[in-house]
Amino acid sequence: MNTVIELIESGAKQLEAAGVAFGHGTANAFDEAAWLVLWRLKLPLDDIDAVADTTVSPADAAKVAALIDERIASRKPAAYLTKEAWLQGVPFYVDERAIVPRSFIAELIADGSIDYWLGEHTRRVLDLCTGNGSLAVLAALTYPDVTVDAADLSTPALEVAAINVTRHQLDARVTLIESDGLKNLPGPYDLVLCNPPYVNSASMAALPAEYRAEPELALAGGTDGMDFVRQLFADAPSRMSEQAVLVLEIGNERDYFEAAFPQLEVVWLETSAGEDQVLLVTRAALASLIAP
Repeated sequence: MNTVIELIESGAKQLEAAGVAFGHGTANAFDEAAWLVLWRLKLPLDDIDAVADTTVSPADAAKVAALIDERIASRKPAAYLTKEAWLQGVPFYVDERAIVPRSFIAELIADGSIDYWLGEHTRRVLDLCTGNGSLAVLAALTYPDVTVDAADLSTPALEVAAINVTRHQLDARVTLIESDGLKNLPGPYDLVLCNPPYVNSASMAALPAEYRAEPELALAGGTDGMDFVRQLFADAPSRMSEQAVLVLEIGNERDYFEAAFPQLEVVWLETSAGEDQVLLVTRAALASLIAP
């Protein structure tokens, strides 16, 4: 009989040989295989060492093999197979109706990086493009005195978000709203979090199958990736309180962002992926951008 670690190592070799793409919660074949094996065997996902030498029955090993095969054949992110993703140690339900949660904004909420710009005035928070609701939930858990509006254009995504809001017992503090950008969101908000569609057209065309398995609406940002951001910046000042800030993720599109908004004063925030993934901008800076 195989041990857990043997199944993980074998699965990793299969995933590597098949050329599957990562980036939806794991960055390499071993971590992806560990996730799938441990989940299938109903073992803790955060302590491989404790179960590495556990023997696995032939029947359970066959279930693991079938899951690895499905991952390779379907090219779906592992989170869509397990129906669960973790962000900053917090579990979230996810399926194909919403993008797999992986925003670097979650790190900034958890480590207090944006707390300098917050204060007693921070009472109303908006998570725009909420997807499965993970950032809204994390914000509500981190800041117990705030209320959160979680908005998305996608009704199916909001259905997934509702599962997570209820799962974390936050129905009284997180309100789900269907909105195209800020259209149905009068505000004013003291903190706006947004992980928008920002992938440029050329990058969209080159995405691996795992990313194409996600809703295109949550990814595609137009020719330079900035279509949604342009409208957001035009509308945001009227929905923000005087001391409000907007925290925006733009992924690998910093060059396109700076080309689109060369005069805008922003603060680039340090994340595990560097200083070019997430920025913070004040209401005053946005207001000056649209001033005549």
